[in-house]
Amino acid sequence: MARGWESKSVEAQQDTASDRTVIGAPRSADEVERAQRLDALRLARSRTMADLQRACRPAHRGMLELALAEVDRQIRTLEAVPGPGDPGTR
Repeated sequence: MARGWESKSVEAQQDTASDRTVIGAPRSADEVERAQRLDALRLARSRTMADLQRACRPAHRGMLELALAEVDRQIRTLEAVPGPGDPGTR
């Protein structure tokens, strides 16, 4: 009996998630690529931060700090470039 209740709950959750799909203006290929690149960079930053917290050797920490600085620089660069839908672009 519990399985039937569980599967109905999962089905309801899936229906709710599919209802939340955002319908907005279509994005260009450049906007999609930029968003994907930002997501990848944020993921890389999070991984680098986790590695940095576990690193013990000074050389390894230094390498991770350089990598983190580069990832941060790339994120700032991508966020600074206004996309077609961003305010101030005309």
